Amino acid sequence: MTITFITGANKGLGRETARRLIELGHTVLVGARDPELGAAAADRLGARFVQIDVTDDHSVAAAAAEVEKREGRIDVLINNAGIHGPFGDPSELTSGDLLAVFDVNLLGVVRTTTAFLPLLRRSPDPVIINVSSAMGSLAATHDRSRAESGVIAPVYTSSKAALTMLTTQYAKAMTDIRINAADPGYTATDLNGNSGPQTVTEGTDAIVALATEGPGHGSGRFVDRHGEIAWS
Repeated sequence: MTITFITGANKGLGRETARRLIELGHTVLVGARDPELGAAAADRLGARFVQIDVTDDHSVAAAAAEVEKREGRIDVLINNAGIHGPFGDPSELTSGDLLAVFDVNLLGVVRTTTAFLPLLRRSPDPVIINVSSAMGSLAATHDRSRAESGVIAPVYTSSKAALTMLTTQYAKAMTDIRINAADPGYTATDLNGNSGPQTVTEGTDAIVALATEGPGHGSGRFVDRHGEIAWS
């Protein structure tokens, strides 16, 4: 039985990923900051709720300790929790704006990954999936044919560029774990006011593919729903 832990899994991409993986036979642990919303989502999905605030070291450590006590290991860690921060003209950005977003989108991944590594290393096929974005890609944001080129979101894009690079560095260093980044694409979620043309199911295609592909596949990749993509 594959045990999968997903952060930010009470709504949007995280919840849909959980739903699909449960259908495919995974035991899914729904990680969420809000106990009421997280427990409700887990109950509807037929999953187990684990409270986790990825911005809080103690919360992350407690979540890992609870999973160690209950499940003893995980096979797949999906770092999905994320926020967008301010859009538009960056001339009035503050350091606080960046710190708030990076604390979730990048440092939250570091906290969670570090805490759950011992549990992942008990798996015969450990996998980490970081939910990044082509919004952090130089190629995509300069390609006028792509939606990413028309959006000004300096904090979010910077955090996702950093996350993709972090993923490649993890993959080079941790050769015993398959570690990849997923680009959901422009998907209708709360993050963008449900404005994306893709359904939430389409937006989870890359994540689900990485979570179910099995041993023998590469690490350090950036993948969207159509396959491996360039990040530069």
